[in-house]
Amino acid sequence: MNTNITVRGIDPADKTWLRRYSQQLGVSMEELVRRLIHEKRRKTECHPKPSEAFALFFGKEHGIESLPSARYGYRPISSSGESEI
Repeated sequence: MNTNITVRGIDPADKTWLRRYSQQLGVSMEELVRRLIHEKRRKTECHPKPSEAFALFFGKEHGIESLPSARYGYRPISSSGESEI
């Protein structure tokens, strides 16, 4: 399977750096670009939050809705002297 990518409008200084760096590593420019892309994808992949994973598998299209997010905690303290019980 042959998949070639042509990059147009690349800065000549970047191309020179890419050629020099690939020669230092002993790989072709194409292989270096493949490695750089793979490394960037691996670093930027993020894992979904539990709520996102739940929505992915049990979302509205599957007949299940998740509860709306709410803030749980203590009531704010009031200094008005009135009892809120």
